[in-house]
Amino acid sequence: MTKTLAIFGFGPGLGMGTARRFGKEGFRVAVIGRDPDKARRHTDQLVAEGIDAAAFPADVTDEAQVRDAVDRITGAFGPIDVAVHGAAGEMADRVPSTLAVDVASLATPLALKLHSPILMTRALAPAMIERGDGALLFTSGNSERHPLPYLSNFGVALAAQRGYLRQLEVELRGTGVYVGLLNIGVLIGDSRAERIVDEHPELVPPGVEIPRMTNAELGDIYWRLYSERDRVELDVGFAD
Repeated sequence: MTKTLAIFGFGPGLGMGTARRFGKEGFRVAVIGRDPDKARRHTDQLVAEGIDAAAFPADVTDEAQVRDAVDRITGAFGPIDVAVHGAAGEMADRVPSTLAVDVASLATPLALKLHSPILMTRALAPAMIERGDGALLFTSGNSERHPLPYLSNFGVALAAQRGYLRQLEVELRGTGVYVGLLNIGVLIGDSRAERIVDEHPELVPPGVEIPRMTNAELGDIYWRLYSERDRVELDVGFAD
């Protein structure tokens, strides 16, 4: 039976690389993004490459839209077997230093990296538990594990996300539902972030070197995380 992958917060970097890798394994792909036109363009690209895909536009930080997207996907494809949460912020959402962090500057990072993963989990976990099978995969960054003051507001949100997911993994042990977290410390090929940094290198503080990885390489890593299921977290691009 064909399985379904749903990517919440689909983008041209990690989303496309992951979709192609799972599509190569015969998965259907549900493309979930806030911008309907972008979601459809990404879907058209996957379909042109021979992958069974469809767009389900939704704001992944809105509970009603997340649940509606899940209903539409299951109506079109059947149960969601694997969900990837890949929503990320914009460079403009960051603050310049830890001392500049205030409550307002945490709103977007928390919405994207804590609240939205919770919404996805609550929409999908009960059915996965009932079936005794499923995978919930999440994307994080390196500003929580390797403090970067110019990304400090996201570091706070990522720390909260990690705490939630570690607890979730413990609670779901023995249910057949796998929880995995991919901590990414690289610029992803073809991503919006890579393009912005290339166009505006001044956005990266002097002395900070950010390694790069293609979206295909990250797709392979996500596939390994899903298929091997031998760890909760996997780091890529982190300094020793």
